[in-house]
Amino acid sequence: MDLHDAQSIPLVVPLRATLDPEDIFCRLEPLGRRVWLDSVHREENASPSVEDAGALQSPADPHGRYSFLTADPIVRLSANPSDPDPWPELARLAKLLPASKVQSLPPFQGGLVGILGYESARWLEPIELATCHRQQIDDLPTPAMSFGVFDWAIAIDHDLERQWLICQGWDRDQFDRTHAGSSEATVGRKVELANKRASQVLALLDEPSPGLTEPSSVEVPGRRLPDGESHCEIRSNFAEGEFRSAVSSIVEGIGRGDTFQVNLAQRLTAEQPCAADELYLALRAANPAPQSGFYDGGTFQVLSSSPEGFLQIRERRVVTRPIKGTRRRTGDRKLDQALAEEMLASEKERAENIMIVDLMRNDLSRVCTDHSVTVSKLCELESYEFVQHLVSVVEAELSQGVSVVDCLRACFPGGSVTGAPKIEAMKTIARLEPNPRGPYCGSMGYISCSGDADFNILIRSMTATDEVLQIPVGGGITARSHPADEESETWTKAQGMLRAIGANWSSGSARLVLSPKG
Repeated sequence: MDLHDAQSIPLVVPLRATLDPEDIFCRLEPLGRRVWLDSVHREENASPSVEDAGALQSPADPHGRYSFLTADPIVRLSANPSDPDPWPELARLAKLLPASKVQSLPPFQGGLVGILGYESARWLEPIELATCHRQQIDDLPTPAMSFGVFDWAIAIDHDLERQWLICQGWDRDQFDRTHAGSSEATVGRKVELANKRASQVLALLDEPSPGLTEPSSVEVPGRRLPDGESHCEIRSNFAEGEFRSAVSSIVEGIGRGDTFQVNLAQRLTAEQPCAADELYLALRAANPAPQSGFYDGGTFQVLSSSPEGFLQIRERRVVTRPIKGTRRRTGDRKLDQALAEEMLASEKERAENIMIVDLMRNDLSRVCTDHSVTVSKLCELESYEFVQHLVSVVEAELSQGVSVVDCLRACFPGGSVTGAPKIEAMKTIARLEPNPRGPYCGSMGYISCSGDADFNILIRSMTATDEVLQIPVGGGITARSHPADEESETWTKAQGMLRAIGANWSSGSARLVLSPKG
Protein backbone atom coordinates (compact mmCIF):
# COMPACT_ATOMS: atom_id res chain seq x y z
CA MET A 1 0.00 0.00 0.00
CA ASP A 2 2.68 2.49 -1.00
CA LEU A 3 1.75 6.07 -1.77
CA HIS A 4 3.51 7.65 -4.75
CA ASP A 5 2.71 11.36 -4.40
CA ALA A 6 -0.62 11.11 -6.15
CA GLN A 7 -1.78 14.36 -7.75
CA SER A 8 -5.54 13.77 -8.13
CA ILE A 9 -8.24 14.92 -5.72
CA PRO A 10 -9.85 13.12 -4.07
CA LEU A 11 -6.92 10.82 -3.49
CA VAL A 12 -8.14 7.21 -3.76
CA VAL A 13 -5.93 4.35 -2.59
CA PRO A 14 -7.19 0.76 -3.08
CA LEU A 15 -6.49 -1.35 0.01
CA ARG A 16 -5.93 -5.05 0.46
CA ALA A 17 -9.32 -6.77 0.57
CA THR A 18 -7.90 -9.07 3.24
CA LEU A 19 -7.79 -6.28 5.84
CA ASP A 20 -10.26 -7.18 8.57
CA PRO A 21 -12.51 -4.25 9.63
CA GLU A 22 -11.94 -5.06 13.32
CA ASP A 23 -8.19 -4.92 12.74
CA ILE A 24 -8.51 -1.56 10.91
CA PHE A 25 -10.58 -0.24 13.82
CA CYS A 26 -7.88 -1.24 16.30
CA ARG A 27 -5.05 0.23 14.21
CA LEU A 28 -6.77 3.63 13.97
CA GLU A 29 -6.86 4.05 17.76
CA PRO A 30 -3.82 6.43 17.92
CA LEU A 31 -5.70 9.01 15.81
CA GLY A 32 -8.49 9.44 18.38
CA ARG A 33 -12.19 10.15 17.92
CA ARG A 34 -12.75 6.99 15.88
CA VAL A 35 -15.97 6.35 14.00
CA TRP A 36 -17.11 3.05 12.51
CA LEU A 37 -20.35 3.03 10.53
CA ASP A 38 -20.60 -0.72 10.50
CA SER A 39 -22.77 -3.06 8.45
CA VAL A 40 -22.39 -6.50 9.98
CA HIS A 41 -23.06 -8.08 6.60
CA ARG A 42 -24.41 -11.60 6.18
CA GLU A 43 -24.21 -12.72 2.54
CA GLU A 44 -26.17 -15.91 3.11
CA ASN A 45 -29.39 -14.08 4.01
CA ALA A 46 -32.14 -14.06 1.43
CA SER A 47 -35.18 -11.81 1.19
CA PRO A 48 -37.18 -12.29 4.39
CA SER A 49 -40.30 -14.42 4.49
CA VAL A 50 -42.20 -16.43 7.06
CA GLU A 51 -40.94 -19.73 5.62
CA ASP A 52 -37.26 -18.97 6.25
CA ALA A 53 -37.66 -16.74 9.30
CA GLY A 54 -35.83 -19.16 11.55
CA ALA A 55 -32.75 -19.16 9.30
CA LEU A 56 -32.38 -15.41 8.98
CA GLN A 57 -29.90 -13.30 10.91
CA SER A 58 -30.34 -9.93 9.16
CA PRO A 59 -31.73 -8.83 5.78
CA ALA A 60 -29.50 -8.79 2.70
CA ASP A 61 -30.86 -5.43 1.54
CA PRO A 62 -28.65 -2.70 0.02
CA HIS A 63 -28.75 -0.72 3.27
CA GLY A 64 -26.29 -3.27 4.72
CA ARG A 65 -23.78 -3.19 1.87
CA TYR A 66 -21.20 -0.61 2.99
CA SER A 67 -19.08 0.10 6.06
CA PHE A 68 -16.95 3.19 6.75
CA LEU A 69 -14.16 3.93 9.22
CA THR A 70 -12.56 7.27 10.00
CA ALA A 71 -11.02 9.25 12.87
CA ASP A 72 -9.46 12.58 13.90
CA PRO A 73 -12.00 15.14 12.61
CA ILE A 74 -10.59 18.46 11.41
CA VAL A 75 -13.63 20.37 12.79
CA ARG A 76 -15.96 19.50 15.68
CA LEU A 77 -19.51 20.57 16.49
CA SER A 78 -20.94 19.82 19.94
CA ALA A 79 -24.00 21.28 21.70
CA ASN A 80 -25.67 20.52 25.01
CA PRO A 81 -29.46 20.75 25.42
CA SER A 82 -29.12 24.11 27.19
CA ASP A 83 -26.97 25.65 24.41
CA PRO A 84 -28.24 27.85 21.58
CA ASP A 85 -29.74 26.04 18.59
CA PRO A 86 -26.90 24.20 16.74
CA TRP A 87 -28.97 23.13 13.71
CA PRO A 88 -28.00 26.26 11.70
CA GLU A 89 -24.32 25.49 12.35
CA LEU A 90 -24.80 21.91 11.15
CA ALA A 91 -26.44 23.28 7.99
CA ARG A 92 -23.55 25.74 7.52
CA LEU A 93 -20.92 23.01 7.77
CA ALA A 94 -22.86 20.76 5.40
CA LYS A 95 -23.11 23.58 2.86
CA LEU A 96 -19.35 24.20 3.10
CA LEU A 97 -18.47 20.60 2.21
CA PRO A 98 -16.68 20.86 -1.14
CA ALA A 99 -18.77 18.91 -3.65
CA SER A 100 -16.82 15.84 -4.64
CA LYS A 101 -18.10 12.45 -5.81
CA VAL A 102 -16.46 9.48 -7.47
CA GLN A 103 -19.36 7.50 -8.90
CA SER A 104 -17.61 4.12 -8.71
CA LEU A 105 -16.94 4.40 -4.96
CA PRO A 106 -19.18 3.87 -1.91
CA PRO A 107 -21.33 6.89 -0.98
CA PHE A 108 -19.40 8.26 2.03
CA GLN A 109 -16.22 9.85 0.68
CA GLY A 110 -15.52 12.28 3.53
CA GLY A 111 -17.86 14.76 5.18
CA LEU A 112 -19.87 15.14 8.38
CA VAL A 113 -20.33 12.19 10.73
CA GLY A 114 -22.06 12.37 14.06
CA ILE A 115 -24.83 11.87 16.55
CA LEU A 116 -28.20 13.57 16.76
CA GLY A 117 -29.32 12.90 20.33
CA TYR A 118 -33.03 12.54 20.95
CA GLU A 119 -33.01 15.92 22.71
CA SER A 120 -31.92 17.61 19.46
CA ALA A 121 -35.66 17.82 18.80
CA ARG A 122 -36.02 20.45 21.54
CA TRP A 123 -34.61 23.07 19.17
CA LEU A 124 -36.96 22.02 16.36
CA GLU A 125 -40.18 22.45 18.33
CA PRO A 126 -39.15 25.06 20.93
CA ILE A 127 -42.63 26.20 21.94
CA GLU A 128 -44.26 22.77 22.21
CA LEU A 129 -41.30 21.08 23.95
CA ALA A 130 -39.86 24.00 25.94
CA THR A 131 -41.28 23.04 29.32
CA CYS A 132 -42.19 19.38 29.11
CA HIS A 133 -38.66 18.09 29.88
CA ARG A 134 -38.11 20.14 33.04
CA GLN A 135 -39.01 17.38 35.49
CA GLN A 136 -36.51 14.93 34.01
CA ILE A 137 -33.22 14.42 35.89
CA ASP A 138 -30.16 14.58 33.61
CA ASP A 139 -27.85 12.46 35.76
CA LEU A 140 -25.67 11.14 32.89
CA PRO A 141 -25.44 14.11 30.51
CA THR A 142 -24.21 13.83 26.93
CA PRO A 143 -24.29 16.39 24.09
CA ALA A 144 -27.61 16.64 22.27
CA MET A 145 -25.65 17.04 19.03
CA SER A 146 -22.09 15.93 18.24
CA PHE A 147 -20.54 15.99 14.76
CA GLY A 148 -17.14 16.11 13.15
CA VAL A 149 -15.91 17.06 9.69
CA PHE A 150 -13.78 14.13 8.51
CA ASP A 151 -11.46 14.75 5.57
CA TRP A 152 -10.88 11.05 4.86
CA ALA A 153 -12.57 7.65 5.10
CA ILE A 154 -11.87 3.97 4.63
CA ALA A 155 -14.81 2.68 2.58
CA ILE A 156 -15.69 -1.02 2.44
CA ASP A 157 -18.00 -2.60 -0.14
CA HIS A 158 -19.00 -5.95 1.33
CA ASP A 159 -20.67 -7.14 -1.88
CA LEU A 160 -17.59 -6.52 -4.03
CA GLU A 161 -15.17 -7.38 -1.19
CA ARG A 162 -13.17 -4.22 -1.92
CA GLN A 163 -11.76 -1.44 0.27
CA TRP A 164 -10.48 2.07 -0.45
CA LEU A 165 -8.82 4.90 1.44
CA ILE A 166 -10.35 8.19 0.24
CA CYS A 167 -8.66 11.49 1.20
CA GLN A 168 -10.12 14.88 0.26
CA GLY A 169 -7.31 17.24 1.27
CA TRP A 170 -9.54 19.75 3.03
CA ASP A 171 -8.08 22.64 5.00
CA ARG A 172 -9.76 23.14 8.38
CA ASP A 173 -9.68 26.93 7.84
CA GLN A 174 -12.30 26.69 5.11
CA PHE A 175 -14.84 25.51 7.74
CA ASP A 176 -13.80 27.97 10.46
CA ARG A 177 -16.02 31.01 11.06
CA THR A 178 -12.94 33.06 11.92
CA HIS A 179 -11.65 32.37 8.39
CA ALA A 180 -15.01 32.86 6.70
CA GLY A 181 -13.51 35.12 4.06
CA SER A 182 -10.75 32.73 3.05
CA SER A 183 -11.08 30.95 -0.25
CA GLU A 184 -11.13 27.19 -0.62
CA ALA A 185 -7.71 25.53 -0.57
CA THR A 186 -5.87 25.48 -3.91
CA VAL A 187 -5.49 22.22 -5.78
CA GLY A 188 -1.82 22.09 -4.81
CA ARG A 189 -2.66 22.59 -1.14
CA LYS A 190 -5.37 19.90 -1.33
CA VAL A 191 -2.93 17.43 -2.88
CA GLU A 192 -0.42 18.19 -0.14
CA LEU A 193 -2.97 17.68 2.64
CA ALA A 194 -4.43 14.53 1.05
CA ASN A 195 -1.00 12.94 0.65
CA LYS A 196 -0.11 13.83 4.23
CA ARG A 197 -3.31 12.30 5.59
CA ALA A 198 -3.03 9.20 3.41
CA SER A 199 0.56 8.62 4.52
CA GLN A 200 -0.54 8.91 8.16
CA VAL A 201 -3.35 6.37 7.79
CA LEU A 202 -1.38 3.94 5.61
CA ALA A 203 1.47 3.93 8.12
CA LEU A 204 -0.97 2.78 10.80
CA LEU A 205 -2.42 0.10 8.52
CA ASP A 206 1.07 -1.22 7.71
CA GLU A 207 2.13 -1.53 11.35
CA PRO A 208 1.61 -4.72 13.35
CA SER A 209 -1.91 -4.69 14.75
CA PRO A 210 -2.07 -3.54 18.38
CA GLY A 211 -5.18 -5.64 18.93
CA LEU A 212 -7.36 -5.24 21.97
CA THR A 213 -6.82 -6.67 25.41
CA GLU A 214 -9.16 -9.62 25.72
CA PRO A 215 -11.39 -9.28 28.80
CA SER A 216 -12.09 -12.26 31.03
CA SER A 217 -14.63 -14.05 28.90
CA VAL A 218 -17.25 -16.63 28.16
CA GLU A 219 -17.81 -18.22 24.78
CA VAL A 220 -20.34 -16.95 22.22
CA PRO A 221 -20.33 -17.54 18.46
CA GLY A 222 -17.60 -15.55 16.75
CA ARG A 223 -16.00 -13.88 19.76
CA ARG A 224 -15.14 -14.22 23.42
CA LEU A 225 -17.15 -11.87 25.60
CA PRO A 226 -16.78 -10.31 29.06
CA ASP A 227 -17.42 -12.73 31.91
CA GLY A 228 -20.32 -12.21 34.30
CA GLU A 229 -18.74 -13.82 37.36
CA SER A 230 -18.80 -10.52 39.24
CA HIS A 231 -22.62 -10.60 39.30
CA CYS A 232 -23.19 -7.51 37.16
CA GLU A 233 -25.84 -5.16 38.57
CA ILE A 234 -28.36 -3.89 36.04
CA ARG A 235 -30.25 -0.84 37.26
CA SER A 236 -33.56 0.39 35.88
CA ASN A 237 -34.67 3.99 36.19
CA PHE A 238 -38.20 2.79 36.95
CA ALA A 239 -39.16 1.49 40.40
CA GLU A 240 -40.97 -1.83 40.63
CA GLY A 241 -44.33 -1.64 38.89
CA GLU A 242 -43.74 1.90 37.58
CA PHE A 243 -43.10 0.90 33.96
CA ARG A 244 -46.33 -1.08 33.84
CA SER A 245 -48.17 1.84 35.44
CA ALA A 246 -46.74 4.15 32.77
CA VAL A 247 -48.00 1.78 30.06
CA SER A 248 -51.47 1.83 31.65
CA SER A 249 -51.37 5.63 31.77
CA ILE A 250 -50.60 5.77 28.03
CA VAL A 251 -53.40 3.32 27.20
CA GLU A 252 -55.83 5.46 29.19
CA GLY A 253 -54.61 8.58 27.39
CA ILE A 254 -55.14 6.90 24.02
CA GLY A 255 -58.69 6.13 25.13
CA ARG A 256 -59.20 9.84 25.82
CA GLY A 257 -57.88 10.73 22.37
CA ASP A 258 -54.56 12.26 23.55
CA THR A 259 -52.46 10.13 21.17
CA PHE A 260 -52.68 7.05 18.98
CA GLN A 261 -49.36 5.51 20.00
CA VAL A 262 -46.44 6.35 22.31
CA ASN A 263 -42.97 4.82 22.43
CA LEU A 264 -42.07 4.25 26.10
CA ALA A 265 -38.57 3.24 27.24
CA GLN A 266 -36.84 2.26 30.44
CA ARG A 267 -33.15 3.10 30.85
CA LEU A 268 -30.97 0.30 32.16
CA THR A 269 -27.51 1.13 33.48
CA ALA A 270 -24.51 -0.99 34.41
CA GLU A 271 -20.89 -0.50 35.30
CA GLN A 272 -18.73 -0.45 32.17
CA PRO A 273 -16.90 -3.82 32.16
CA CYS A 274 -14.08 -2.86 29.79
CA ALA A 275 -12.99 -0.15 27.34
CA ALA A 276 -15.75 1.07 25.04
CA ASP A 277 -13.97 -0.11 21.89
CA GLU A 278 -13.53 -3.62 23.31
CA LEU A 279 -17.16 -3.68 24.30
CA TYR A 280 -18.26 -2.62 20.81
CA LEU A 281 -16.46 -5.62 19.30
CA ALA A 282 -18.29 -7.83 21.79
CA LEU A 283 -21.62 -6.16 20.93
CA ARG A 284 -21.27 -6.61 17.17
CA ALA A 285 -20.51 -10.30 17.76
CA ALA A 286 -23.39 -10.81 20.18
CA ASN A 287 -26.02 -8.80 18.27
CA PRO A 288 -25.05 -8.23 14.60
CA ALA A 289 -27.14 -5.71 12.66
CA PRO A 290 -26.87 -3.79 9.37
CA GLN A 291 -27.06 -0.30 10.94
CA SER A 292 -24.44 -0.80 13.64
CA GLY A 293 -21.81 1.76 14.60
CA PHE A 294 -19.24 3.13 17.05
CA TYR A 295 -18.89 6.85 17.66
CA ASP A 296 -16.30 8.38 19.98
CA GLY A 297 -17.43 11.82 21.10
CA GLY A 298 -14.48 12.32 23.44
CA THR A 299 -16.38 12.42 26.75
CA PHE A 300 -18.80 9.69 25.66
CA GLN A 301 -19.00 6.80 23.21
CA VAL A 302 -22.06 5.39 21.45
CA LEU A 303 -22.11 1.66 20.64
CA SER A 304 -24.97 0.68 18.36
CA SER A 305 -26.29 -2.60 17.01
CA SER A 306 -29.32 -1.00 15.42
CA PRO A 307 -31.38 -2.81 12.78
CA GLU A 308 -33.31 0.32 11.81
CA GLY A 309 -32.55 2.84 9.11
CA PHE A 310 -33.87 6.38 9.63
CA LEU A 311 -33.02 8.29 6.44
CA GLN A 312 -30.92 7.20 3.49
CA ILE A 313 -30.40 9.70 0.66
CA ARG A 314 -28.89 8.68 -2.68
CA GLU A 315 -28.99 11.10 -5.63
CA ARG A 316 -31.74 13.02 -3.73
CA ARG A 317 -33.85 9.87 -3.40
CA VAL A 318 -34.92 9.37 0.25
CA VAL A 319 -35.65 6.01 1.87
CA THR A 320 -36.83 5.44 5.44
CA ARG A 321 -37.34 2.03 7.05
CA PRO A 322 -39.62 2.25 10.13
CA ILE A 323 -39.72 -0.80 12.41
CA LYS A 324 -42.77 -1.60 14.50
CA GLY A 325 -43.77 -5.05 15.68
CA THR A 326 -41.46 -7.36 17.62
CA ARG A 327 -41.26 -11.04 18.52
CA ARG A 328 -38.37 -12.87 20.18
CA ARG A 329 -36.23 -15.49 18.46
CA THR A 330 -35.67 -18.67 20.40
CA GLY A 331 -33.28 -20.68 18.21
CA ASP A 332 -36.08 -23.19 17.59
CA ARG A 333 -36.99 -22.91 13.89
CA LYS A 334 -40.59 -24.08 14.27
CA LEU A 335 -41.28 -21.88 17.27
CA ASP A 336 -39.66 -18.85 15.59
CA GLN A 337 -41.81 -19.42 12.51
CA ALA A 338 -44.93 -19.67 14.66
CA LEU A 339 -44.03 -16.41 16.42
CA ALA A 340 -43.43 -14.74 13.05
CA GLU A 341 -46.79 -15.90 11.72
CA GLU A 342 -48.48 -14.67 14.89
CA MET A 343 -46.88 -11.23 14.48
CA LEU A 344 -47.80 -10.98 10.80
CA ALA A 345 -51.41 -11.83 11.66
CA SER A 346 -51.58 -9.43 14.62
CA GLU A 347 -53.94 -6.51 14.06
CA LYS A 348 -52.22 -4.64 16.89
CA GLU A 349 -48.71 -5.00 15.41
CA ARG A 350 -49.81 -4.10 11.89
CA ALA A 351 -51.79 -1.09 13.10
CA GLU A 352 -48.76 0.10 15.09
CA ASN A 353 -46.53 -0.17 12.03
CA ILE A 354 -49.00 1.46 9.64
CA MET A 355 -49.48 4.43 11.99
CA ILE A 356 -45.75 5.13 11.87
CA VAL A 357 -45.68 4.68 8.09
CA ASP A 358 -48.36 7.36 7.83
CA LEU A 359 -46.40 9.65 10.16
CA MET A 360 -43.22 9.25 8.07
CA ARG A 361 -45.16 9.86 4.86
CA ASN A 362 -46.42 13.11 6.37
CA ASP A 363 -42.94 14.18 7.52
CA LEU A 364 -41.40 13.47 4.12
CA SER A 365 -44.20 15.28 2.28
CA ARG A 366 -42.97 18.52 3.89
CA VAL A 367 -39.64 18.37 2.01
CA CYS A 368 -40.30 16.06 -0.96
CA THR A 369 -41.97 16.55 -4.33
CA ASP A 370 -45.70 16.10 -4.71
CA HIS A 371 -46.84 12.53 -5.30
CA SER A 372 -43.29 11.13 -4.93
CA VAL A 373 -43.90 9.69 -1.45
CA THR A 374 -44.63 5.99 -1.85
CA VAL A 375 -44.69 2.88 0.35
CA SER A 376 -42.60 0.19 -1.37
CA LYS A 377 -42.82 -2.36 1.47
CA LEU A 378 -45.47 -2.68 4.15
CA CYS A 379 -45.19 -4.80 7.29
CA GLU A 380 -42.67 -7.29 5.93
CA LEU A 381 -40.72 -9.65 8.18
CA GLU A 382 -37.04 -9.18 9.03
CA SER A 383 -35.17 -11.35 11.54
CA TYR A 384 -32.10 -10.59 13.64
CA GLU A 385 -30.05 -12.34 16.29
CA PHE A 386 -32.58 -12.18 19.14
CA VAL A 387 -35.71 -10.59 17.64
CA GLN A 388 -37.83 -10.46 14.51
CA HIS A 389 -39.63 -7.34 13.35
CA LEU A 390 -42.23 -5.95 10.99
CA VAL A 391 -40.48 -3.45 8.70
CA SER A 392 -41.91 -1.06 6.13
CA VAL A 393 -40.12 1.08 3.53
CA VAL A 394 -41.19 4.59 2.49
CA GLU A 395 -39.49 6.36 -0.45
CA ALA A 396 -39.62 9.90 -1.83
CA GLU A 397 -37.75 12.49 -3.91
CA LEU A 398 -36.36 15.65 -2.28
CA SER A 399 -37.85 18.89 -3.59
CA GLN A 400 -35.67 21.38 -5.43
CA GLY A 401 -33.57 23.44 -3.04
CA VAL A 402 -34.10 21.11 -0.05
CA SER A 403 -30.86 20.05 1.66
CA VAL A 404 -30.01 16.92 3.63
CA VAL A 405 -30.18 18.95 6.85
CA ASP A 406 -33.61 20.29 5.84
CA CYS A 407 -34.78 16.69 5.46
CA LEU A 408 -33.32 15.71 8.84
CA ARG A 409 -35.04 18.67 10.51
CA ALA A 410 -38.40 17.74 8.96
CA CYS A 411 -38.29 14.10 10.03
CA PHE A 412 -36.30 14.06 13.28
CA PRO A 413 -36.75 12.17 15.52
CA GLY A 414 -38.05 9.13 13.69
CA GLY A 415 -41.72 8.41 14.27
CA SER A 416 -41.04 4.80 15.25
CA VAL A 417 -39.34 6.01 18.45
CA THR A 418 -41.82 8.75 19.38
CA GLY A 419 -45.34 7.70 18.45
CA ALA A 420 -48.18 9.63 16.87
CA PRO A 421 -49.05 12.43 16.75
CA LYS A 422 -45.36 13.09 17.20
CA ILE A 423 -45.34 16.20 19.43
CA GLU A 424 -48.06 14.92 21.77
CA ALA A 425 -46.29 11.57 22.01
CA MET A 426 -43.01 13.33 22.88
CA LYS A 427 -44.74 15.32 25.62
CA THR A 428 -46.04 12.08 27.09
CA ILE A 429 -42.56 10.55 26.93
CA ALA A 430 -41.08 13.52 28.79
CA ARG A 431 -43.77 13.28 31.46
CA LEU A 432 -43.39 9.54 32.07
CA GLU A 433 -39.69 8.79 31.52
CA PRO A 434 -37.53 9.86 34.52
CA ASN A 435 -34.42 10.84 32.52
CA PRO A 436 -33.51 12.39 29.15
CA ARG A 437 -32.83 9.78 26.47
CA GLY A 438 -29.50 11.16 25.26
CA PRO A 439 -28.30 9.44 22.07
CA TYR A 440 -30.94 6.70 22.43
CA CYS A 441 -33.74 7.09 19.87
CA GLY A 442 -31.69 9.74 18.08
CA SER A 443 -29.56 8.98 15.03
CA MET A 444 -25.99 8.16 14.05
CA GLY A 445 -24.88 8.78 10.49
CA TYR A 446 -23.14 10.84 7.84
CA ILE A 447 -23.61 13.63 5.32
CA SER A 448 -21.12 12.99 2.53
CA CYS A 449 -19.43 15.50 0.27
CA SER A 450 -20.96 13.34 -2.46
CA GLY A 451 -24.37 14.74 -1.50
CA ASP A 452 -25.52 11.39 -0.12
CA ALA A 453 -26.44 10.69 3.50
CA ASP A 454 -27.33 7.77 5.73
CA PHE A 455 -28.63 7.84 9.33
CA ASN A 456 -29.83 5.02 11.54
CA ILE A 457 -32.24 5.04 14.46
CA LEU A 458 -30.27 4.55 17.67
CA ILE A 459 -32.11 1.58 19.13
CA ARG A 460 -30.30 -1.50 20.50
CA SER A 461 -27.60 0.98 21.43
CA MET A 462 -25.47 1.71 24.50
CA THR A 463 -23.87 4.96 25.61
CA ALA A 464 -20.68 4.86 27.68
CA THR A 465 -19.98 7.83 29.94
CA ASP A 466 -18.15 8.17 33.27
CA GLU A 467 -17.59 4.39 33.37
CA VAL A 468 -21.36 3.85 33.28
CA LEU A 469 -23.22 2.16 30.45
CA GLN A 470 -26.67 3.42 29.52
CA ILE A 471 -28.78 0.67 27.90
CA PRO A 472 -32.26 2.05 27.14
CA VAL A 473 -34.93 -0.23 25.68
CA GLY A 474 -38.52 0.51 24.79
CA GLY A 475 -41.50 -0.20 22.58
CA GLY A 476 -44.62 1.27 21.06
CA ILE A 477 -47.72 1.42 23.26
CA THR A 478 -51.16 1.30 21.63
CA ALA A 479 -54.73 0.94 22.84
CA ARG A 480 -54.34 -2.86 22.78
CA SER A 481 -51.11 -2.97 24.78
CA HIS A 482 -50.83 -5.11 27.91
CA PRO A 483 -48.42 -3.66 30.53
CA ALA A 484 -46.74 -6.96 31.42
CA ASP A 485 -46.21 -7.87 27.76
CA GLU A 486 -44.75 -4.45 26.95
CA GLU A 487 -42.31 -4.67 29.85
CA SER A 488 -41.30 -8.17 28.77
CA GLU A 489 -40.66 -6.92 25.24
CA THR A 490 -38.11 -4.39 26.51
CA TRP A 491 -36.11 -7.22 28.11
CA THR A 492 -36.23 -9.20 24.86
CA LYS A 493 -34.77 -6.20 23.03
CA ALA A 494 -32.08 -5.79 25.71
CA GLN A 495 -30.90 -9.40 25.44
CA GLY A 496 -28.13 -8.91 22.88
CA MET A 497 -26.69 -5.87 24.68
CA LEU A 498 -26.80 -7.52 28.10
CA ARG A 499 -25.13 -10.59 26.68
CA ALA A 500 -22.30 -8.42 25.36
CA ILE A 501 -21.50 -7.20 28.88
CA GLY A 502 -21.77 -10.69 30.38
CA ALA A 503 -25.15 -10.10 32.03
CA ASN A 504 -26.98 -13.42 31.88
CA TRP A 505 -30.09 -13.88 33.98
CA SER A 506 -30.29 -17.65 33.56
CA SER A 507 -26.71 -18.24 34.74
CA GLY A 508 -27.09 -15.91 37.71
CA SER A 509 -24.34 -13.58 36.50
CA ALA A 510 -26.63 -10.52 36.63
CA ARG A 511 -29.20 -9.14 39.02
CA LEU A 512 -31.68 -6.30 38.61
CA VAL A 513 -31.64 -3.31 40.95
CA LEU A 514 -34.75 -1.14 40.66
CA SER A 515 -34.90 2.63 41.02
CA PRO A 516 -34.49 3.77 44.64
CA LYS A 517 -37.82 5.55 44.27
CA GLY A 518 -39.39 2.11 44.81
